[in-house]
Amino acid sequence: METVRDVRVLPKAHLHLHFTGSMRPTTLLELADKYGVRLPEALSEALVSGEPPKLRATDERGWFRFQRLYDAARSCLREPEDIQRLVREAAQEDLRDGSGWLEIQVDPTSYAPRLGGLIPALEIILDAVESAMRETGLGIRVLVAANRMRHPLDARTLARLAVRYQDRGVVGFGLSNDERRGMARDFDRAFAIARDGGLLSAPHGGELTGPSSVHDCLDDLVADRVGHGVRAAEDPRLLGRLAERGVTCEVCPASNVALGVYEKPEDVPLRTLFEAGVPLALGADDPLLFGSRLTAQYEIARRHHDFTDAELAELARQSLRASAAPKDVKEKLLAGVDDWLDGPTA
Repeated sequence: METVRDVRVLPKAHLHLHFTGSMRPTTLLELADKYGVRLPEALSEALVSGEPPKLRATDERGWFRFQRLYDAARSCLREPEDIQRLVREAAQEDLRDGSGWLEIQVDPTSYAPRLGGLIPALEIILDAVESAMRETGLGIRVLVAANRMRHPLDARTLARLAVRYQDRGVVGFGLSNDERRGMARDFDRAFAIARDGGLLSAPHGGELTGPSSVHDCLDDLVADRVGHGVRAAEDPRLLGRLAERGVTCEVCPASNVALGVYEKPEDVPLRTLFEAGVPLALGADDPLLFGSRLTAQYEIARRHHDFTDAELAELARQSLRASAAPKDVKEKLLAGVDDWLDGPTA
Protein backbone atom coordinates (compact mmCIF):
# COMPACT_ATOMS: atom_id res chain seq x y z
CA MET A 1 0.00 0.00 0.00
CA GLU A 2 1.39 3.40 -0.95
CA THR A 3 2.25 5.62 1.99
CA VAL A 4 1.01 9.18 1.84
CA ARG A 5 1.79 12.48 3.50
CA ASP A 6 -0.59 14.36 5.78
CA VAL A 7 -2.41 16.70 3.42
CA ARG A 8 -3.66 18.76 6.33
CA VAL A 9 -0.20 20.25 6.82
CA LEU A 10 0.41 20.86 3.12
CA PRO A 11 0.80 24.66 2.73
CA LYS A 12 -1.92 26.02 0.48
CA ALA A 13 -4.04 29.07 -0.28
CA HIS A 14 -7.81 29.18 0.15
CA LEU A 15 -9.31 31.34 -2.58
CA HIS A 16 -12.98 30.36 -2.61
CA LEU A 17 -14.69 30.83 0.73
CA HIS A 18 -17.90 32.77 1.23
CA PHE A 19 -18.34 34.92 4.30
CA THR A 20 -21.47 33.56 6.05
CA GLY A 21 -20.77 30.11 4.63
CA SER A 22 -17.47 29.99 6.53
CA MET A 23 -19.26 29.97 9.90
CA ARG A 24 -18.93 27.07 12.32
CA PRO A 25 -22.24 25.24 12.88
CA THR A 26 -21.90 25.65 16.64
CA THR A 27 -21.45 29.39 16.21
CA LEU A 28 -24.60 29.69 14.12
CA LEU A 29 -26.62 27.75 16.71
CA GLU A 30 -25.32 30.01 19.49
CA LEU A 31 -26.06 33.20 17.55
CA ALA A 32 -29.54 32.00 16.58
CA ASP A 33 -30.25 31.35 20.25
CA LYS A 34 -28.77 34.71 21.25
CA TYR A 35 -31.03 36.65 18.88
CA GLY A 36 -34.09 34.42 19.06
CA VAL A 37 -33.86 33.47 15.38
CA ARG A 38 -35.85 30.42 14.39
CA LEU A 39 -33.75 28.67 11.77
CA PRO A 40 -35.39 26.62 9.01
CA GLU A 41 -35.89 23.06 10.21
CA ALA A 42 -33.69 21.61 7.48
CA LEU A 43 -30.83 23.84 8.60
CA SER A 44 -31.20 23.39 12.35
CA GLU A 45 -31.44 19.60 12.02
CA ALA A 46 -28.34 19.54 9.85
CA LEU A 47 -26.38 21.68 12.30
CA VAL A 48 -27.28 19.45 15.22
CA SER A 49 -26.69 16.16 13.40
CA GLY A 50 -23.49 17.24 11.72
CA GLU A 51 -24.84 16.11 8.35
CA PRO A 52 -25.15 18.79 5.65
CA PRO A 53 -28.70 19.60 4.54
CA LYS A 54 -29.95 17.83 1.42
CA LEU A 55 -29.70 20.36 -1.38
CA ARG A 56 -30.00 20.29 -5.13
CA ALA A 57 -29.58 23.61 -6.87
CA THR A 58 -29.62 22.49 -10.49
CA ASP A 59 -33.09 24.00 -10.87
CA GLU A 60 -34.22 27.43 -9.71
CA ARG A 61 -36.44 26.03 -6.98
CA GLY A 62 -33.49 24.15 -5.51
CA TRP A 63 -31.29 27.23 -5.69
CA PHE A 64 -33.97 29.26 -3.93
CA ARG A 65 -34.00 26.69 -1.12
CA PHE A 66 -30.22 26.90 -0.82
CA GLN A 67 -30.39 30.71 -0.71
CA ARG A 68 -33.12 30.55 1.94
CA LEU A 69 -30.86 28.54 4.24
CA TYR A 70 -27.93 30.85 3.55
CA ASP A 71 -30.01 33.98 4.20
CA ALA A 72 -31.28 32.49 7.47
CA ALA A 73 -27.71 31.96 8.62
CA ARG A 74 -26.71 35.48 7.57
CA SER A 75 -29.59 36.96 9.56
CA CYS A 76 -27.82 35.83 12.74
CA LEU A 77 -24.86 38.15 12.10
CA ARG A 78 -26.08 41.35 13.70
CA GLU A 79 -23.30 42.99 15.69
CA PRO A 80 -19.64 43.82 15.01
CA GLU A 81 -18.61 41.21 17.56
CA ASP A 82 -20.44 38.54 15.53
CA ILE A 83 -18.42 39.55 12.47
CA GLN A 84 -15.22 39.50 14.51
CA ARG A 85 -16.00 36.01 15.75
CA LEU A 86 -16.83 34.67 12.30
CA VAL A 87 -13.57 35.88 10.72
CA ARG A 88 -11.44 34.76 13.67
CA GLU A 89 -12.95 31.28 13.62
CA ALA A 90 -12.67 31.02 9.82
CA ALA A 91 -8.96 31.83 10.15
CA GLN A 92 -8.54 29.23 12.89
CA GLU A 93 -10.22 26.57 10.76
CA ASP A 94 -8.04 27.44 7.77
CA LEU A 95 -4.87 27.24 9.83
CA ARG A 96 -5.88 23.75 10.98
CA ASP A 97 -6.14 22.81 7.31
CA GLY A 98 -2.69 24.07 6.39
CA SER A 99 -3.84 27.26 4.74
CA GLY A 100 -1.18 29.95 4.70
CA TRP A 101 -3.32 32.49 2.89
CA LEU A 102 -7.07 33.13 2.84
CA GLU A 103 -9.12 35.29 0.50
CA ILE A 104 -12.68 35.50 1.82
CA GLN A 105 -15.52 36.71 -0.38
CA VAL A 106 -18.31 38.98 0.81
CA ASP A 107 -21.11 41.18 -0.49
CA PRO A 108 -21.28 43.93 2.17
CA THR A 109 -24.71 44.96 0.83
CA SER A 110 -26.19 41.92 2.55
CA TYR A 111 -24.90 42.99 5.97
CA ALA A 112 -25.44 46.73 5.61
CA PRO A 113 -29.01 46.89 7.05
CA ARG A 114 -27.85 45.53 10.42
CA LEU A 115 -24.43 47.17 10.54
CA GLY A 116 -25.26 50.80 9.88
CA GLY A 117 -24.97 50.98 6.08
CA LEU A 118 -22.78 49.83 3.23
CA ILE A 119 -19.56 51.63 4.15
CA PRO A 120 -19.78 50.84 7.90
CA ALA A 121 -20.47 47.18 7.05
CA LEU A 122 -17.37 46.89 4.89
CA GLU A 123 -15.25 48.70 7.46
CA ILE A 124 -16.47 46.38 10.21
CA ILE A 125 -15.59 43.38 8.04
CA LEU A 126 -12.13 44.75 7.26
CA ASP A 127 -11.55 45.57 10.93
CA ALA A 128 -12.42 41.96 11.73
CA VAL A 129 -9.93 40.75 9.12
CA GLU A 130 -7.16 42.90 10.56
CA SER A 131 -7.94 41.65 14.05
CA ALA A 132 -7.99 38.01 12.96
CA MET A 133 -4.63 38.38 11.22
CA ARG A 134 -3.09 39.80 14.39
CA GLU A 135 -4.58 37.03 16.53
CA THR A 136 -3.84 34.05 14.27
CA GLY A 137 -0.95 35.10 12.05
CA LEU A 138 -2.81 33.99 8.93
CA GLY A 139 -2.64 36.27 5.89
CA ILE A 140 -6.21 37.25 4.97
CA ARG A 141 -7.57 39.46 2.23
CA VAL A 142 -11.09 40.25 0.98
CA LEU A 143 -12.87 39.92 -2.34
CA VAL A 144 -15.91 42.17 -2.61
CA ALA A 145 -18.60 40.38 -4.61
CA ALA A 146 -21.57 41.78 -6.47
CA ASN A 147 -24.84 39.86 -6.67
CA ARG A 148 -26.19 38.77 -10.07
CA MET A 149 -29.72 39.15 -8.68
CA ARG A 150 -29.25 42.87 -8.10
CA HIS A 151 -29.10 45.72 -10.60
CA PRO A 152 -25.75 46.22 -12.39
CA LEU A 153 -25.65 49.79 -11.05
CA ASP A 154 -25.37 48.32 -7.55
CA ALA A 155 -22.36 46.35 -8.77
CA ARG A 156 -20.71 49.56 -9.98
CA THR A 157 -21.18 51.10 -6.53
CA LEU A 158 -19.55 48.05 -4.96
CA ALA A 159 -16.68 48.13 -7.46
CA ARG A 160 -15.89 51.74 -6.61
CA LEU A 161 -16.08 50.92 -2.92
CA ALA A 162 -13.80 47.92 -3.35
CA VAL A 163 -11.18 50.02 -5.14
CA ARG A 164 -11.41 52.66 -2.44
CA TYR A 165 -10.58 50.10 0.25
CA GLN A 166 -7.61 48.42 -1.43
CA ASP A 167 -5.29 49.79 1.22
CA ARG A 168 -7.41 48.04 3.86
CA GLY A 169 -7.10 44.60 2.31
CA VAL A 170 -9.54 44.36 -0.61
CA VAL A 171 -7.75 42.54 -3.44
CA GLY A 172 -10.46 41.44 -5.86
CA PHE A 173 -13.96 41.83 -7.22
CA GLY A 174 -16.38 38.96 -7.74
CA LEU A 175 -19.85 38.13 -9.00
CA SER A 176 -21.93 35.49 -7.25
CA ASN A 177 -25.40 33.97 -6.95
CA ASP A 178 -27.40 32.09 -9.60
CA GLU A 179 -25.52 32.10 -12.92
CA ARG A 180 -28.83 31.60 -14.72
CA ARG A 181 -29.81 35.12 -13.70
CA GLY A 182 -27.95 38.23 -14.77
CA MET A 183 -25.71 37.97 -17.82
CA ALA A 184 -22.02 38.58 -17.27
CA ARG A 185 -22.00 41.39 -19.84
CA ASP A 186 -24.51 43.31 -17.73
CA PHE A 187 -21.75 43.71 -15.15
CA ASP A 188 -18.88 44.52 -17.52
CA ARG A 189 -18.69 48.17 -16.45
CA ALA A 190 -18.43 47.25 -12.77
CA PHE A 191 -15.58 44.85 -13.51
CA ALA A 192 -13.86 47.46 -15.66
CA ILE A 193 -13.95 49.84 -12.69
CA ALA A 194 -12.47 47.15 -10.45
CA ARG A 195 -9.76 46.15 -12.92
CA ASP A 196 -8.80 49.73 -13.69
CA GLY A 197 -8.48 50.24 -9.95
CA GLY A 198 -6.01 47.36 -9.67
CA LEU A 199 -8.27 44.58 -8.38
CA LEU A 200 -8.39 40.95 -9.48
CA SER A 201 -11.40 39.88 -11.54
CA ALA A 202 -12.88 36.73 -10.01
CA PRO A 203 -16.50 36.12 -11.10
CA HIS A 204 -18.41 32.88 -10.61
CA GLY A 205 -19.09 30.85 -13.75
CA GLY A 206 -19.32 27.31 -15.06
CA GLU A 207 -21.13 25.79 -12.09
CA LEU A 208 -24.90 25.87 -12.60
CA THR A 209 -24.57 26.69 -16.29
CA GLY A 210 -22.23 25.25 -18.88
CA PRO A 211 -19.04 26.31 -20.64
CA SER A 212 -20.71 29.37 -22.17
CA SER A 213 -20.77 31.08 -18.78
CA VAL A 214 -17.01 30.59 -18.46
CA HIS A 215 -16.53 32.07 -21.93
CA ASP A 216 -18.61 35.04 -20.76
CA CYS A 217 -16.40 35.50 -17.70
CA LEU A 218 -13.35 35.60 -19.95
CA ASP A 219 -14.81 37.74 -22.73
CA ASP A 220 -17.00 40.19 -20.82
CA LEU A 221 -15.33 40.37 -17.40
CA VAL A 222 -11.68 39.60 -18.32
CA ALA A 223 -11.47 37.09 -15.47
CA ASP A 224 -8.16 36.41 -13.76
CA ARG A 225 -9.84 33.58 -11.88
CA VAL A 226 -13.19 31.86 -12.30
CA GLY A 227 -15.22 30.81 -9.28
CA HIS A 228 -15.91 27.09 -9.87
CA GLY A 229 -15.40 26.82 -13.65
CA VAL A 230 -15.77 23.03 -13.60
CA ARG A 231 -18.18 22.93 -16.52
CA ALA A 232 -15.32 24.12 -18.73
CA ALA A 233 -14.36 20.44 -18.83
CA GLU A 234 -17.20 19.95 -21.33
CA ASP A 235 -15.44 22.12 -23.93
CA PRO A 236 -11.88 21.09 -24.95
CA ARG A 237 -11.28 24.39 -26.74
CA LEU A 238 -12.23 26.30 -23.61
CA LEU A 239 -9.86 24.17 -21.56
CA GLY A 240 -7.08 25.15 -23.93
CA ARG A 241 -8.02 28.79 -23.64
CA LEU A 242 -7.99 28.71 -19.83
CA ALA A 243 -4.65 26.91 -19.80
CA GLU A 244 -3.08 29.27 -22.33
CA ARG A 245 -4.21 32.37 -20.45
CA GLY A 246 -3.36 30.90 -17.06
CA VAL A 247 -6.85 31.59 -15.68
CA THR A 248 -7.31 29.71 -12.42
CA CYS A 249 -10.52 27.82 -11.72
CA GLU A 250 -11.52 27.85 -8.04
CA VAL A 251 -12.90 24.31 -7.89
CA CYS A 252 -15.03 23.25 -4.91
CA PRO A 253 -15.63 19.48 -5.23
CA ALA A 254 -17.77 18.92 -2.13
CA SER A 255 -19.95 21.90 -3.02
CA ASN A 256 -20.43 20.60 -6.57
CA VAL A 257 -21.76 17.30 -5.24
CA ALA A 258 -23.85 18.86 -2.48
CA LEU A 259 -25.64 21.13 -4.98
CA GLY A 260 -26.20 18.36 -7.50
CA VAL A 261 -23.86 19.69 -10.20
CA TYR A 262 -22.30 16.21 -10.11
CA GLU A 263 -23.74 13.07 -8.54
CA LYS A 264 -20.58 11.73 -6.89
CA PRO A 265 -17.16 13.09 -5.92
CA GLU A 266 -15.53 11.02 -8.64
CA ASP A 267 -17.73 12.75 -11.24
CA VAL A 268 -16.18 16.18 -10.58
CA PRO A 269 -13.78 16.65 -13.53
CA LEU A 270 -10.70 17.44 -11.48
CA ARG A 271 -8.44 15.17 -13.47
CA THR A 272 -9.71 16.53 -16.80
CA LEU A 273 -9.01 20.12 -15.77
CA PHE A 274 -5.65 19.32 -14.22
CA GLU A 275 -4.34 17.31 -17.15
CA ALA A 276 -5.48 20.01 -19.58
CA GLY A 277 -3.12 22.41 -17.81
CA VAL A 278 -5.84 24.58 -16.28
CA PRO A 279 -4.55 26.09 -13.00
CA LEU A 280 -6.73 25.02 -10.07
CA ALA A 281 -7.34 26.32 -6.56
CA LEU A 282 -9.41 23.95 -4.44
CA GLY A 283 -11.92 25.67 -2.14
CA ALA A 284 -14.56 24.81 0.42
CA ASP A 285 -17.14 27.35 -0.81
CA ASP A 286 -19.68 27.23 2.08
CA PRO A 287 -18.52 24.74 4.75
CA LEU A 288 -21.49 25.65 6.95
CA LEU A 289 -23.90 24.14 4.43
CA PHE A 290 -21.70 21.60 2.67
CA GLY A 291 -20.10 20.04 5.73
CA SER A 292 -16.42 20.04 4.74
CA ARG A 293 -13.53 22.46 4.81
CA LEU A 294 -10.33 22.92 2.83
CA THR A 295 -8.40 19.73 3.60
CA ALA A 296 -11.42 17.64 2.62
CA GLN A 297 -11.21 18.99 -0.93
CA TYR A 298 -7.64 17.72 -1.25
CA GLU A 299 -8.75 14.40 0.21
CA ILE A 300 -11.38 14.15 -2.52
CA ALA A 301 -8.64 14.66 -5.12
CA ARG A 302 -6.59 11.94 -3.47
CA ARG A 303 -9.30 9.37 -2.75
CA HIS A 304 -11.61 9.79 -5.71
CA HIS A 305 -9.25 10.99 -8.45
CA ASP A 306 -6.03 9.20 -7.50
CA PHE A 307 -3.95 12.36 -7.18
CA THR A 308 -0.47 11.50 -5.99
CA ASP A 309 1.30 13.51 -3.32
CA ALA A 310 3.32 15.23 -6.06
CA GLU A 311 0.09 16.19 -7.83
CA LEU A 312 -1.49 17.42 -4.60
CA ALA A 313 1.61 19.53 -4.04
CA GLU A 314 1.17 21.00 -7.50
CA LEU A 315 -2.47 21.83 -6.71
CA ALA A 316 -1.27 23.67 -3.62
CA ARG A 317 1.33 25.55 -5.67
CA GLN A 318 -1.30 26.57 -8.20
CA SER A 319 -3.52 27.95 -5.43
CA LEU A 320 -0.63 29.98 -4.06
CA ARG A 321 0.42 31.33 -7.46
CA ALA A 322 -3.16 32.45 -8.18
CA SER A 323 -3.48 34.27 -4.87
CA ALA A 324 -2.96 37.96 -4.20
CA ALA A 325 -0.36 37.17 -1.54
CA PRO A 326 2.79 39.34 -1.55
CA LYS A 327 5.82 37.86 -3.30
CA ASP A 328 7.67 37.04 -0.09
CA VAL A 329 4.65 35.24 1.36
CA LYS A 330 4.22 33.21 -1.80
CA GLU A 331 7.88 32.25 -1.86
CA LYS A 332 7.80 31.12 1.77
CA LEU A 333 4.67 29.04 1.27
CA LEU A 334 5.92 27.55 -2.00
CA ALA A 335 9.11 26.52 -0.21
CA GLY A 336 6.89 24.92 2.40
CA VAL A 337 5.19 22.87 -0.30
CA ASP A 338 8.59 21.57 -1.42
CA ASP A 339 9.46 20.74 2.19
CA TRP A 340 6.17 18.86 2.55
CA LEU A 341 6.89 16.80 -0.54
CA ASP A 342 10.45 16.07 0.59
CA GLY A 343 9.29 15.19 4.11
CA PRO A 344 8.20 11.92 5.68
CA THR A 345 5.09 10.02 4.72
CA ALA A 346 2.41 9.16 7.25
